[in-house]
Amino acid sequence: MNQSYEFMSGGQGRQQRDHNISMKGRKTLEITGVKQVESFDNEEFLLETEMGFLSIRGQHLQMKNLDVDEGNVSIQGRVDDLVYLDQNNSDKSKGFFGKLFK
Repeated sequence: MNQSYEFMSGGQGRQQRDHNISMKGRKTLEITGVKQVESFDNEEFLLETEMGFLSIRGQHLQMKNLDVDEGNVSIQGRVDDLVYLDQNNSDKSKGFFGKLFK
């Protein structure tokens, strides 16, 4: 889980994109508005999106498409959980990774 991809275009400031998620039968996810892929393996993806950090958990997860220019990611496998990691909740003392690894 040491791979990171940042979605920037052409050296200039990045424009905000629409963030959408489309799921087909718990097996295929199409996600737009992805700023960065923080980490991933066959059980969990952590993406930074226009709407905050998104954790996707499941089994046999694979990245099928990665479009760096457009900020699009496609994931296949069995999706068990989609969670936005809200940075504004009352448990600020733990920090981002403290909330992620409860």
